[in-house]
Amino acid sequence: MFRILTCLFFLLPLQAVANGCHGDTACPLGDRSYHVLEPDGWDGESPLPVLLHFHGWARQGDVVVNHERIAGATKLRGVLLVAPNGRGKSWDFWTSDTDDVPFADRVLEDVATRYPIDPDRIYVSGYSYGGAMAWRFVCQSGDDIAALLAVAGSIRQTEDCSQAPRQVRHVHGLDDTVMDFPLGPGGDTTYPVALWKAKFDCNGATPRGDWSVKPFLTLSRLEWTDCAQGQVTLDTHPGGHFIPHGWIGWQLDELAGRAPVYP
Repeated sequence: MFRILTCLFFLLPLQAVANGCHGDTACPLGDRSYHVLEPDGWDGESPLPVLLHFHGWARQGDVVVNHERIAGATKLRGVLLVAPNGRGKSWDFWTSDTDDVPFADRVLEDVATRYPIDPDRIYVSGYSYGGAMAWRFVCQSGDDIAALLAVAGSIRQTEDCSQAPRQVRHVHGLDDTVMDFPLGPGGDTTYPVALWKAKFDCNGATPRGDWSVKPFLTLSRLEWTDCAQGQVTLDTHPGGHFIPHGWIGWQLDELAGRAPVYP
């Protein structure tokens, strides 16, 4: 897929060609559509990292591009936010037999005809059902994805994934009763990332301690860096089903090699 994106990048003029779709105005793509939001202060020429974010159930991409905890993070970090619209305001992530993975591939290809994107810095994210869709996408089309940033949603940990991103970062609330925290055998709290630990052939976890950007929510981090490939990060918190304040921005900062800040 990203060989196509790279070729498109070099064919583009230096000025982006958004063709009128931006923010609340969706970009049409066949019988479907997606939303896009540029970062603050972009010069109209510099290559842009991309965050492809899948919305939650009963939502659409317009919610994503107006969401403080998603768009609020990308706008301040020079990242182009791309938010596809799911059919029926949902996603088909349950099995590999889904039209939503090739649709998301087409979204990224279309974005590359409108903006000068950086094909080495494509991040895939999602919340709830969208988090599960983000897992499904990188499981089947993730070899050129820099990182998965998933929030409170995943696919079966026994899934056989043909592809994988370079990094996986997942956050889940221990008290989530909507998409329940996936405890493993014997109450294993590392089970939410068991699929990727196995896929990357990772050894023991390294505790990175607690962190927070708001005093009312503390997250605890584990990292798996001793892997044959890739890296896995798991953040857990005592809360329920939500996107933690600052979590997406924190990951984007770390992936860019910057000291994390809030907002």
